[in-house]
Amino acid sequence: MEAGDAVNGAKLFKTRCAQCHTVEQGGANKVGPNLHGLMGRASGKAAGFSYTEANKNKGVIWSDQTLFDYLENPKKYIPGTKMAFAGFKKPKERNDVIAYLKETC
Repeated sequence: MEAGDAVNGAKLFKTRCAQCHTVEQGGANKVGPNLHGLMGRASGKAAGFSYTEANKNKGVIWSDQTLFDYLENPKKYIPGTKMAFAGFKKPKERNDVIAYLKETC
């Protein structure tokens, strides 16, 4: 993994993630959970969001590396997730989104 560009990550988040996720503290869950406080949180644990059993039982603690792996292909990483996004295939894009999430959340 390489250091990401949070500014580019913000653009990527806005165009590919924001329709389903919020990042603000106390932000609403949408089709996907609010991501505030994501780093260090266990999968399937955002308050007030209805997760699949697959997400609840995966036991992932979100970190730079687990997010990097997950964001490449969410359905492969957590079979049974309801996340419809196909993933960021380019490592730079994953690093950039992670840098944005770390700075924002």
